[in-house]
Amino acid sequence: MRAIGIILAGGNSNKMGELSEKRAVCAMPIAGHYRSIDFALSNMSNSHVQTVGVITQYNAGSLNQHLSSSKWWDFGRKQGGMFIFTPTQTANNSRWYRGTADAIGQNLDFLKRCHEPYVIITSGDLVYKMDYNKLLEYHISKQADVTVVCKDMPSDVNTDRFGTIRMNEESRIEEFEEKPVVAKSHTVSCGIYVIRRRQLIELIEKAESEERFDFVRDILVRYKDMKRIYGYKIKDYWANIATIEDYYKTNMDFLKPEVRDYFFSEYPNICTKVIDLPPAKYNVGVKVKNSLISSGCIINGTVEDSLIFKESFVGNNCYIKNSIILNDVYIGDNTHIENCIVESHGTIQANSYCKGEDGIKVIVENNERYVI
Repeated sequence: MRAIGIILAGGNSNKMGELSEKRAVCAMPIAGHYRSIDFALSNMSNSHVQTVGVITQYNAGSLNQHLSSSKWWDFGRKQGGMFIFTPTQTANNSRWYRGTADAIGQNLDFLKRCHEPYVIITSGDLVYKMDYNKLLEYHISKQADVTVVCKDMPSDVNTDRFGTIRMNEESRIEEFEEKPVVAKSHTVSCGIYVIRRRQLIELIEKAESEERFDFVRDILVRYKDMKRIYGYKIKDYWANIATIEDYYKTNMDFLKPEVRDYFFSEYPNICTKVIDLPPAKYNVGVKVKNSLISSGCIINGTVEDSLIFKESFVGNNCYIKNSIILNDVYIGDNTHIENCIVESHGTIQANSYCKGEDGIKVIVENNERYVI
């Protein structure tokens, strides 16, 4: 592969509420066993990108622990590898990252030490599969300065919180608005980019000299008329878990056989850090329908249309529906949980009733809070 990878994994999403109070968004559990960053890392590995830099910052403890060994994504190599970058105090700088461009700028030596001609940049909070080789071939064929991966969203999706773009017949981007007040297009940027390495260094250094810190606003939007910036449309599954509603919907999508098979049965695979746990145990009288139950769980009662993450316990006569139970949760007997997300390491007392009437209810340490 003629490119290196950069995964931006340091942002803080206030829209994730309580779920991001103790972990980075890129470390959010997905589909029972995975973290959201696993998808970007697996795409890099499956596309034979040998050198990948992961830039972390906010609540990076659990994320760094998850990334403690690169072997799970096949980056434990003699050449290349996975490199973790956090804000570091130096003789010239003692600041936290002030934006995506600044995050790359403070680690510019990483780019300068590499020899590959191209850079693939992606966010770590995306759920998708992609062959970056096809993306790079498209980028080269268009003789583009920058290529932006994009997707047409359904008409009922609010695109105001995305970067929206409009392209001409040759797929060159003519309009690029970052989180507009009123979106003029339903084609959104997917947060995945290809750019020539030397040009990225030049643009980042220029942005730093002008105290501009955001990669999208201060580089892509600013140079859209000066540089050859093209869009690369995808039709496959793609999700951004920037809000609690997105996080809930993305996990629930894995209850659909076509989504589940696409990610976990079709080649290439999605890899993650493996924890040795026994298989889930289903006691006598259990009823489970259209649900994902992870390793290490002990299940009693009834579970419908839900995801139960690792090492959780569901007591006798419990009823769980349309809910996400994160890692290591204890649910007491005779408990009803519906339309909820239960934060990890929590305890739900016996005989509790938790139901989201007007949205998804997040339960953290026995405190129930409506968030949507």
